[in-house]
Amino acid sequence: MTGVSKTFPPGEAPAAEARAEAALARELAPDSAPLDISLDEGPEEPGRLARGAEAIREFWRHAPLGPGVYRMIGAEGEVLYVGKARSIKKRIAAYMAPERQPSRIARMVAQTRSMVFVTTESDAEALLLEANLIKQLKPRYNVTLRDDKSFPYILICTGHPAARLIKHRGARSLAGDYFGPFASAGAVFRTLNALQRAFLLRTCSDSFFANRTRPCLLYQIKRCSAPCTGEIDLGEYAKLVSEARDFLSGRSRAIKSRLATEMSEAAAALDFEKAARLRDRISALSAIQGEQSVNPRSIPEADVFAVYEEAGQFCVEVFFFRTYQNWGNRAYFPRADRALAPEEVLDAFLAQFYLDRPAPRLVLLSHAVASAGTLCEVLSARAGHRIAIGAPRRGEKKDLVDAALRNAREALSRKLAEAASQEKLIEALAKAFGVDHPIRRIEVYDNSHIMGTNAIGAMVVAGPEGFVKNQYRTFNIKSADLTPGDDYAMMREVLTRRFARLVRQGETAEAGAFPDTPDLVIIDGGRGQFEAAREVLGALGVKGVRIVAIAKGPDRNAGRETFFVEGRESFRLPPRDPALFFIQRLRDEAHRFAIGTHRARRKKEFVKSPLDEIPGIGPSRKRALLFAFGSAKAVARAGLADLEKTPGLNAATAKLVYDYFRDAGGG
Repeated sequence: MTGVSKTFPPGEAPAAEARAEAALARELAPDSAPLDISLDEGPEEPGRLARGAEAIREFWRHAPLGPGVYRMIGAEGEVLYVGKARSIKKRIAAYMAPERQPSRIARMVAQTRSMVFVTTESDAEALLLEANLIKQLKPRYNVTLRDDKSFPYILICTGHPAARLIKHRGARSLAGDYFGPFASAGAVFRTLNALQRAFLLRTCSDSFFANRTRPCLLYQIKRCSAPCTGEIDLGEYAKLVSEARDFLSGRSRAIKSRLATEMSEAAAALDFEKAARLRDRISALSAIQGEQSVNPRSIPEADVFAVYEEAGQFCVEVFFFRTYQNWGNRAYFPRADRALAPEEVLDAFLAQFYLDRPAPRLVLLSHAVASAGTLCEVLSARAGHRIAIGAPRRGEKKDLVDAALRNAREALSRKLAEAASQEKLIEALAKAFGVDHPIRRIEVYDNSHIMGTNAIGAMVVAGPEGFVKNQYRTFNIKSADLTPGDDYAMMREVLTRRFARLVRQGETAEAGAFPDTPDLVIIDGGRGQFEAAREVLGALGVKGVRIVAIAKGPDRNAGRETFFVEGRESFRLPPRDPALFFIQRLRDEAHRFAIGTHRARRKKEFVKSPLDEIPGIGPSRKRALLFAFGSAKAVARAGLADLEKTPGLNAATAKLVYDYFRDAGGG
């Protein structure tokens, strides 16, 4: 079915993929976990290069002749590179003459001290295992996919008599038909909104559906046909589901034609209300198709990849086409050595991209890649049908690739421009606060609480490329002797926990990677918070970190902030100073992150039940108690005999619940 991707039952997974996963599990055992890389010497030293080549020669003597995967290991056990080969022995022979290789290979050989080989039964199995190992180990010299977040899909859940329409991301554990992928959640929500208007399918949960006694607001605004209360019988509702499935599968013209005919017949019969409903549905279907740009005329489904290189950085732009429609695009910026050719980056990117994602019947590329045949074999075996991979030279397929390449060039240009602007702002920040070396990592701290309750500390991180959101952290304030609302003590606890751990671990980031230790710490607060931060870092022996505190201006006016820095009097920056605007952005992001986390924790506290505090009472027993007694307060008042009669509870558990509430003072 076009546009639909179905999952295989667990027992029917391709054999090569299963063997590759088993090999991966063995390779990632705790005793083989990689360490972080450290480039302590220049690889151009002749002695070091010769030592690396000699180490490879020793392992080459016993290398297998068949296909498989090899790992190059550094002096500290760090994984430098993961590669695959049809013949491992022949492939690694090239590393024994590093003077004939590019400088990137020479650097890698100079650091190599040992190798690990894993034989496989086929090239396809080697490709899968290589992609898995690269994803897990992220070796220094491999091309690595930085953002491997799963794509959202539209799912028609068929596990209920009245199927529901939802956005889905992650493992395909729900029964139903999956349509996608979409490039972003926004694209999914826009399409879902139009589908609701066109097909009137429900989006509510099964529990919400089961407890309705009258139609909800979605029925009133003509976004749902309300099967929950019988406003439409299940037979007619099933027809709507079938129409939605057909539309998402590419049969939109037939559906629109049928609806137009029905609208004309209703109008002729003077049933203008029905004709208006059908008109609205046709309009919604047209809106879905009209929102799609660059729609192909002759290609029902395809993924289009284009890679572009500039200034030693790479961008891979991906377009998704399903049911003759453009379902969005996304730009990726993989980590890759600047010495690699674009086709090499794209080759490595594809295997990691499709590692845990289904592929369409056609994959179009801007550059021909060496592993296309093997990847085609793997993806075809997984999908159960033929998948074509290639770089088109003419026609509409070439037009789609050219459009993707144009977007890749523009996306990379924007990223480089943003990076240059960010670097200038960071330089202005260093000048304003007297940091005499390049700033690579900035940490901003803020606290959030209401009268001391649900107190949390938040840390946001920024660098030359902007905010680094995977480095953000929150700290639940734990000190029992802390006075509620004591911001100074909260800041001491947060900074102590953060920097004590950093002191224990040391600098673990590999050379050239984003550092663990900040160059600049910004505290949202005045002199008191500044002194608290200085005390903590001094007690822990942390050096080389500049601390800045920001006190809000009079009447909390932005632009009139006062700054506290060690070694100088408090000061303000000029109102139009670019560094001031940058600091305000950093502070606002920390505030947003802290407030959001605090609200989430507070919301969780609102719905917290006393039953959650009882040891041994999990979700199923909690449900049994609430079902039997109606509320936690009723459970607290219940007698032991009544508790023992609760289905799912034995006498010991009933006694545990009874004693808990009596020890706590009763209900």
